[in-house]
Amino acid sequence: MEESLTLEQQGEAAEQFLSGLVREFGLDATVSFAEIDEDTVQVAAVGDDLGLLVGPRGTTLAAVQDLTRTFVQRQSENRTDRILVDVGGYREKRNAALKRFAEGIVEEVRSSGDERALEPMSPADRKVIHDTVNEIDGVETRSDGVEPNRYVVIAPV
Repeated sequence: MEESLTLEQQGEAAEQFLSGLVREFGLDATVSFAEIDEDTVQVAAVGDDLGLLVGPRGTTLAAVQDLTRTFVQRQSENRTDRILVDVGGYREKRNAALKRFAEGIVEEVRSSGDERALEPMSPADRKVIHDTVNEIDGVETRSDGVEPNRYVVIAPV
């Protein structure tokens, strides 16, 4: 077991794990990794018909990401950096859809003057909503509830 893995080594391990998973599912995809910043690596599978690894609303993808992180963490005695997994460009598409959704809700909140509670969502989805709304004047966000039913509230300022 390595004492501490570099970010590149973590990316290589994550790529190895995801490639094996794709192969075991009998899917055809190209798997690669990229360092996003000084403490984040993203491993991505690109190919056709990868929906099985995404699942409904990204639930399978979240599990694949957790498994990938666990695989990498077991190879290092120390804490690992942030590891993101994407399949078929799902995360980018989901983030774009969430941004459009948030912008629409902001307009409703501005015109009605009433706050709006959204449905429960994952921490990653909540972050996209918070980041999007916090760039817009006249509204603010907060998270309410308890996991796994935590949700975002968009309110006028």
